[in-house]
Amino acid sequence: MAADDRRNGDLTNHNHRDPKKPRLSEFLTESDIRSEFAHHQTGVARVNNGSFGCCPSSVLDAQREWQLRFLRQPDEFYFNGLRRGLLASRTVISSLINADDVDEVSLVDNATTAAAIVLQRVGRCFSEGKYQKEDTVVMFHCAFQSVKKSIQAYVTRVGGSTVEVRLPFPVSSNDEIVSAFREGLKKGRANGRAVRLAIIDHITSMPCVLMPVRELVNVCREEGVEEVFVDAAHAIGSVKVDVKEIGADYYVSNLHKWFFCPPSIAFFYCKKRSSELDVHHPVVSHEFGNGLAIESAWIGTRDYSSQLVVPSVMEFVKRFEGGIDGIMERNHDEAVRMGLMLCNAWGTNLGSPPEMCVGMVMIGLPSKLCVESDEDAVKLRSYLRVHRLVEVPVYFLGLRDGEEGVRDKDSGVITAYVRISRQVYNETEDYERLRDAITELVKDQMTCQNLPPV
Repeated sequence: MAADDRRNGDLTNHNHRDPKKPRLSEFLTESDIRSEFAHHQTGVARVNNGSFGCCPSSVLDAQREWQLRFLRQPDEFYFNGLRRGLLASRTVISSLINADDVDEVSLVDNATTAAAIVLQRVGRCFSEGKYQKEDTVVMFHCAFQSVKKSIQAYVTRVGGSTVEVRLPFPVSSNDEIVSAFREGLKKGRANGRAVRLAIIDHITSMPCVLMPVRELVNVCREEGVEEVFVDAAHAIGSVKVDVKEIGADYYVSNLHKWFFCPPSIAFFYCKKRSSELDVHHPVVSHEFGNGLAIESAWIGTRDYSSQLVVPSVMEFVKRFEGGIDGIMERNHDEAVRMGLMLCNAWGTNLGSPPEMCVGMVMIGLPSKLCVESDEDAVKLRSYLRVHRLVEVPVYFLGLRDGEEGVRDKDSGVITAYVRISRQVYNETEDYERLRDAITELVKDQMTCQNLPPV
């Protein structure tokens, strides 16, 4: 679909007014940043940006303007404003990620939607006999649960099979990951099967590791994998994204996690060849068959405002030294610094070296907390939220038979990690509160088995 097609939204003026833009100073001060995020609940050490992201007040104001514009005159908004605004957002994203063509970029709700798009297509290929029964989808064991459920819903029920590659963790090098992945592809090809799709995280969620995504895509090409889908839910706003350099067929990243958009919005990139295949939005509207970008631009009456504020987000990030690149660098450096501070206080370890971290870092918890199950991890997280006003995810690391694990300063095996996030609104005090909460639990000989109820 050409970019100047009216369904795609052309960039000419159609007698409408864009939402007002605030007058901007050169760079935001610390006071300005506090004001932008003053709607955050006070008193909470919010070190979990990775789960739901954040949105500054100036962008929320722009979103509200878009919402009011629809409510004032819905027909004018639909015919003259919506597609034009969506194209403006897609154009910004296309430039950011170095796509060849804006038509390779669609806007969807989240990474879960994009996974459904890809896996529904794979399922149709099995149903129509294009793929052989037991051909495989290969992914890492820590793939997001909704991705696994989509495979169950669309692929395995029609004859496909899966191979899960165990991500080495704690991990010390990219070579460990690449080696494990090669072994997974070998299993996927066993008994004459073909690997139809590989799903690769750019940044895994739990545990959090920056993956060697370009190397893994290259391995897929070398090994004859038919298509590659990169689930990069945390990537944009965390790391540089260059889809041509990465080389995957499909790539998705949420903009409401690390790119300051309100929930929910993700961009979904389909390489030009892939976008010409049987790829469709799961919600079918009258735009079915006009290309994924057009299908995604209208899935019925709903609030599209979160997809329309990307240009406003760009104005926001320009108010930081170095723009989004400067934000990413500082978030990484501060997350690592805070992670090392916690390691030193608790006598534990980082889950990966600094170069394999982003604005999120995994830090081992003291063995004396006795985190022995996923349920214990949830219990500890709930305790920290309710009793200490610290919001941080806790990851239980179950050791397999024969694994020795990593030991802490008390010679106990580390069985759990916290995942801290660092975003522009965070302060050192947030991490010190987490440090002190865990330190006091250990000092008071509290374990997951005798934590107070929440």
